Amino acid sequence: MLVIGDEILSGRTRDANMHHLAGRLTEKGVTLREVRVVSDDADAIIAAVNALRASHDHVFTSGGIGPTHDDITADCIAAAFGAPIDVREDARALLAAHYAARDMPFNTARQRMARIPDGATLIDNPVSVAPGFSLGNVHVMAGVPKVFTAMVESVLATIDGGAPLLSVSVRVDRGEGEIAGPLAALAARFDDLSIGSYPFVQDGAYGANIVFRGTGQSRLEEAAEALRASFPAKEGT
Repeated sequence: MLVIGDEILSGRTRDANMHHLAGRLTEKGVTLREVRVVSDDADAIIAAVNALRASHDHVFTSGGIGPTHDDITADCIAAAFGAPIDVREDARALLAAHYAARDMPFNTARQRMARIPDGATLIDNPVSVAPGFSLGNVHVMAGVPKVFTAMVESVLATIDGGAPLLSVSVRVDRGEGEIAGPLAALAARFDDLSIGSYPFVQDGAYGANIVFRGTGQSRLEEAAEALRASFPAKEGT
């Protein structure tokens, strides 16, 4: 995923789109391998797009396809692919009808949202009509969370997934330094699973939530039971 926008990097806006996309991809059986955040800088966007599309099956972008001067994502995607970009009739017609129905002017700024690179397919936007687009393996979507969420559904319908990734969590009331050795042995035994340790401090005591991830529920339960056997609950916990 490529998140685009100065407002994210400045801390002005908290990004919710990555969290949503990660969850939906997990449900679809698709692994999110990398997330980058770049500023509204053309060279940075083009470089990131080219790097990510060369090393991953799909790239999802959010941000920068609106009507204002700093919405440069569409142009950057076109540049990354070496594709011409201009107002496209199907996108223009969608937007023109949308604004006409609301008795709002379809001005030059709004027409910018109909600029689509050659060879791209439109991504449906049931929220505010202005489309995203897919070019090659890059899916270009809005930054507004409600619109991004709707566009993600449009894209996921076109992508083949795998078995959904499941998870089981086990709380261990011991510090990571105490559980690290046995946990490493458990990870070697269940090397078909992803095992993560997430420490916490509660009432001055250290502990960790151990999360097992995989595609088979019975295998996850087997690993969880093995962990519980290694670290039985302390008296009074």
